[in-house]
Amino acid sequence: MLRPFTTKLAATGKVPLRQAIAFQRQVHSSATRLQSNDETPVSPPASEETKKTLPQKASHIVRSILHGSEQVRQETKYTLSKVLARGKYVHELATHSVKPGCMEEYKAVVGELYPLIVRNLSPGVKLVGSWETDIGELDTAVHIWEYKGYPALSTAYSTYRSDPEYQRLHRKMLALLQSRKSQIMLEFQFWPTHPPASKGGLYELRSYMLKSGTLLEWEQNWRIGVECRKHHEVPMGAWFSQLGDLNQVHHLWQYPDLQVRKEVRESAWSENGWPETVLNTVPLIQKMSSRIMLPMSFSSLK
Repeated sequence: MLRPFTTKLAATGKVPLRQAIAFQRQVHSSATRLQSNDETPVSPPASEETKKTLPQKASHIVRSILHGSEQVRQETKYTLSKVLARGKYVHELATHSVKPGCMEEYKAVVGELYPLIVRNLSPGVKLVGSWETDIGELDTAVHIWEYKGYPALSTAYSTYRSDPEYQRLHRKMLALLQSRKSQIMLEFQFWPTHPPASKGGLYELRSYMLKSGTLLEWEQNWRIGVECRKHHEVPMGAWFSQLGDLNQVHHLWQYPDLQVRKEVRESAWSENGWPETVLNTVPLIQKMSSRIMLPMSFSSLK
């Protein structure tokens, strides 16, 4: 017969009925042992673990069932903070929705504003690239910035607010926008951002919204996947979000044209490890999108 507490535990939906029953039996077994001291042989002095009261043991069991063991949580925390990120730079993904018919004027303004930032205002800042979306969200510009850590990011923001020339050009840019969005990201340790290059062709930014708690599993699988893809193309960058929309990952690729993109992606399936990467990571995705982009004239990657 299920005890009332066990019934409630199973009813939460977080714990299967079988686990709830197992929990009840474990608690019952512990209670039986405590009640039969006169039948139990004398044992050595109890350790701190064995001195725990029955309620304490029951509480520990419930926490383990609902949230996982404390050891696993601590190991995961350490892995995410120390291993997953490269740790050298902070990146910003800025997305601008431009008013229809204003893209050329917009590119002229940012073509003046962004080189000013890199050249004169922020020595700790680099512009990884600036692109116009050609397939996907149209009338949209995408910019990726690189900062030498959070101090450089804070210094840059402070400088922008006080520089009159920046403010003048920034106001001109804002008048051409419908909306804008910013996201702070870290690059994956195994996939550093590509240095400036003039490759021509087009760029693809693939964005994935992951299920909460799956970023480490994603990283472990893509460590293998990116090695498979390197045999056919050069990965340009990969980041995971820290501020803004969370649980999001971005991969940047470059291709001469759409036909080569098709052929490269098809040829990757012949690589050992690539089918497994896809099989293991697709269940981790809540939502994904792809945009084909053309580099602007002042972009470092073009």
